[in-house]
Amino acid sequence: MGGNNIEAVFWDFGGVIAESPFDNMNRFERERGLPRDFLRMTNAQNPHDNAWARFERGDISLEEFDRLFLEETRARGHAVSGRELLPLLAVDVRPGMVRVLDALAPHFLQACLTNNLPVGHGAGMSHDPDHAARVREAMNRFAFVQESSKSGARKPEPAFYESACKRAGVRPEKVVFLDDLGINLKPARAMGMRTIKVARAEDAVRELEGILEMTLLPAYCG
Repeated sequence: MGGNNIEAVFWDFGGVIAESPFDNMNRFERERGLPRDFLRMTNAQNPHDNAWARFERGDISLEEFDRLFLEETRARGHAVSGRELLPLLAVDVRPGMVRVLDALAPHFLQACLTNNLPVGHGAGMSHDPDHAARVREAMNRFAFVQESSKSGARKPEPAFYESACKRAGVRPEKVVFLDDLGINLKPARAMGMRTIKVARAEDAVRELEGILEMTLLPAYCG
């Protein structure tokens, strides 16, 4: 096996293993007549201490998040409560990416590093039983799931990645990390991880093939 001495692959969930919740947010914005990316940009204001960041770390309750997010969006000109945001986080799992997880399983430790919320059904945030089952089946592929709401830290905080490496028993330079947000990849890369920014899933799999020196696209394409 090649892989440039890689021992572990760390995966983001939404936007990587599953579709991006940003698509749901954009649809919500169109339906409500809000500016495009209004919700995403709200969460980008004061990004380490806003309502969203504090809720992902488990620092505040659902009731507090609901109120604080409403205050933040109202201050930006359009009132949206925190509870309205939660259903938008339900995203469909990408079957091709699950097949890639299966192809890698005999060769690498795999973990999911997800910023999530201390409510609902964990990553995926769905109350639909079939959808929840697909999320659960995908999550069962991982050696562990590093959840922001349980760890007290979140991406892109370095402590989040340090904890994941400690749990995996690997040094950062032995890890490949895939995420759809560059802000989450920057600290991982600074620690020594190989990183892949996921825009199109197929392109990311092709890049992963090059790093791991193994064929994965046939598995992705099914």
